[in-house]
Amino acid sequence: MVKVAVCLSGCGVFDGSEIHEAVLTLLALDQAGARYVCCAPNADQAVVMNHLTRNPVPGERRNVLVESARIARGEIQDLANVHARDVDALIFPGGLGAAQNLSSFAADGANCTVHPEVKRLVGEMIDAGKPVGAICIAPAMLARILSSRGLVAQVTIGNDARTASEIEKMGIRHTDCSCTSFVVDSAHRVVTTPAYMLAKGPAEVFEGVKGLVGEVVRLAGS
Repeated sequence: MVKVAVCLSGCGVFDGSEIHEAVLTLLALDQAGARYVCCAPNADQAVVMNHLTRNPVPGERRNVLVESARIARGEIQDLANVHARDVDALIFPGGLGAAQNLSSFAADGANCTVHPEVKRLVGEMIDAGKPVGAICIAPAMLARILSSRGLVAQVTIGNDARTASEIEKMGIRHTDCSCTSFVVDSAHRVVTTPAYMLAKGPAEVFEGVKGLVGEVVRLAGS
């Protein structure tokens, strides 16, 4: 049975993992007959947001691993303890946590940095020839890692020209894609889908995520 690591970045679209995308990823993996292990870095969030007012909460601190455990029903591992030898594939749901907690893409664009444990695990997966999936804004974070390794890979975040431009500044090819579809870079075993970068609701998100998960699981078993 294929085992997939799902790397979360907190709990909530504006400062962590997009909850619909995370849960639908787990659902799609379960439906595909794959096992999954949730993980997240043990680090403070870059910012804490009030999701009702959509404003930052000054002075409040939250831990990415602790918050991610809400989505994982407490069944979660510190990212530092997850290695490519333990899993067959890796998937990153979106949400601003991918661009703030897993990387600094939200603030720095093409000049962003990536959390060292995220960079390590993705690097291990690439070296092992194991597939990596990224959803919504997470492909921008993945682009930074791929670029740092000199790989000219192909990803999608949908059709947002500004974000696509920042990705291409890193030397990564961007392909426009609908939210119900996905883009596969077979050479680098990378699969990406736009999800809520374009989607109007969970049904559209699930169609793209289910396709991504199916392809990641297929690649992991090949």
